[in-house]
Amino acid sequence: MMFESLMALTIFAFVSTASPGGATSLATASGAQFGFMRSLPLITGIAFTLALLVAVSGTGLSAAILAVPSLEFGMKAVGSAYLLWLAIIILKTGTPDRSGKMHIKPIGFFGGGALLVVNPKAWAMAVGVAGSLSSISDNPYAVAGIFAAVFAIAAILSLSIWAMTGSYLARVLNTDWQWHLFNSIMAVLLVLSIASFWF
Repeated sequence: MMFESLMALTIFAFVSTASPGGATSLATASGAQFGFMRSLPLITGIAFTLALLVAVSGTGLSAAILAVPSLEFGMKAVGSAYLLWLAIIILKTGTPDRSGKMHIKPIGFFGGGALLVVNPKAWAMAVGVAGSLSSISDNPYAVAGIFAAVFAIAAILSLSIWAMTGSYLARVLNTDWQWHLFNSIMAVLLVLSIASFWF
């Protein structure tokens, strides 16, 4: 039974972290603008925070947070505003500065983590995982550890693929209008991901 639960957890973790959304759009845009290596702090920030959320979900704290309507509404509002702000930054970024003169910095560890903290979709996913797959072990600390490890690995691998895809696209995009189109698409995808907070 534990093996089946672990397999189900692993598949769910990879599907949920690889499917298009706010985090994958950010990773792709960051990979295109700054390259894979400079996108690693963003990726690790998202992965660490996601691991923490699913670990905490085993304690029931996530369900308690989502059960307070005003708190959930606040998270949705703050998360929406944060994603809109990130979308505007991406939209205004333009063609990457390869000379290093503009000193534009990629979103870092804490910026990536903040995306997950105010993302009610991530909290709801963590609650769903805890509710359906907590039978993976009788020890709640073991459950938390397994959840955290699986989701951290899945997020790092999935978001790395998205960032590398963005890095590859940076070699294909040669003109300012191509970069403007790419940045516009990434910004629109971020804005569209806000709908998942509310519906």
